[in-house]
Amino acid sequence: MGWTGPSTALGGRFTMESLTDIPSTKFNARPQVVHSVVSWTGLPDVYTCNQANSCGEPRAKGRSMLRVREKQGDAVLDPAAPRMPYRIRWATPIAVVALALLANACGSSASTGSASGTSKVPLVVYGAEGYDTTVAKAFQQATGIPTSVYDAHTGIVVSKIEQEKNNPQWGVSWFDGDMAMASFDQQGLLLKGWEPKVSWNSRGLQFVPKDQSYIPTGYTIAATTLYNSAVMPNPPKSWKDLLGPSYRGKLGILNPAIDGPAYPLMAGWAAQFGGVPQMEAYVSALVKNGAKVYAAPDDELNAIKQGTIDVAVAQSSYGMGVGQTQASMKVSYPQSVTPVPSVLGINAKASAAVQAEAKQFVQFVLSPAGQKAMQAGDPHGDSLYWPVLNGVAPRPEVPSPAAIPTKILDAYTWGSQENAINQWFTSTIAR
Repeated sequence: MGWTGPSTALGGRFTMESLTDIPSTKFNARPQVVHSVVSWTGLPDVYTCNQANSCGEPRAKGRSMLRVREKQGDAVLDPAAPRMPYRIRWATPIAVVALALLANACGSSASTGSASGTSKVPLVVYGAEGYDTTVAKAFQQATGIPTSVYDAHTGIVVSKIEQEKNNPQWGVSWFDGDMAMASFDQQGLLLKGWEPKVSWNSRGLQFVPKDQSYIPTGYTIAATTLYNSAVMPNPPKSWKDLLGPSYRGKLGILNPAIDGPAYPLMAGWAAQFGGVPQMEAYVSALVKNGAKVYAAPDDELNAIKQGTIDVAVAQSSYGMGVGQTQASMKVSYPQSVTPVPSVLGINAKASAAVQAEAKQFVQFVLSPAGQKAMQAGDPHGDSLYWPVLNGVAPRPEVPSPAAIPTKILDAYTWGSQENAINQWFTSTIAR
């Protein structure tokens, strides 16, 4: 199974390959130089490097909001560009350590000496958050526990966990989407019956599963409408509005098999319209009305800039981040939208030592220091979330949730249908 890029497929199975072996044109729509591709059960992870930050050096802050552009055979940061949707990230010391730890089954009970000489078990985090390495670094500094992060796009992380389920190599997983985490719970992959000692707010309580198998850390809206107010001053008030003539050929939607938050959107449409067949009919009608399918929000934004479309369906944190730097870009919330929590899960098959450290990691994430790191790690992207804890305020750019028409879905009901719906979309809509 290959990894799908913005417009072309980077298919096949990969081992370590040099820069000259994989030309940047393979990634088509957004020029970028690939340093190396590392294959994990057929799903490659792509790391980039530049002249100022040699490979293996600390990455820039807010990395999920950075684009990579070519310059004399290498790559440089373009801080003005929108975020990269595929989690093509700067290789960091944490990520490099992860590769070494994974090679030695670091999710097991094997121990290693820390910098201070104290024997500790390495903790491996499989993450798909823009702030995950910032939090992991703060956790390691606070506890001395050697912590590494395998950071990739949500779909890649979920696929990797599923493919490793008989021999998992992670201690903690962290991504947006309780539906995928509920599916892991149903497969017996998550530690149950433990909850951190925190004060949940009303929304946080709604996200905590009855069997205490995963832990919410914040939430965003799975899909909003991101629109160019210069050409479309009146955004849609309902999802059915998108079927109207004013949106014919001017709408972009996302493929849920690639973009993680796009599946909760599909599930939300199914719940709102009366079932999966009704959702499928609605999506088919959107495409018949000229809606274009994109792999990620960044592709949608480029299409808006080029005038190909005027409105895109995208996660709230992405839309807010774009609006911070581009005044004409606005976000609206049609009736109704689906909240999607960022969630942590602990590996049920990990050793007692790893599970104990994983619990410490969870407790740290939900501490004042952890929340501060979450809100600092990706200020133009994933850090733009609503908290799930009493006494924690969101970043000032995040609006009050009071006026947003939300509808929470049952994660277990819809998590079990994710593969089938994604397969339908891929074979019927995205073909």
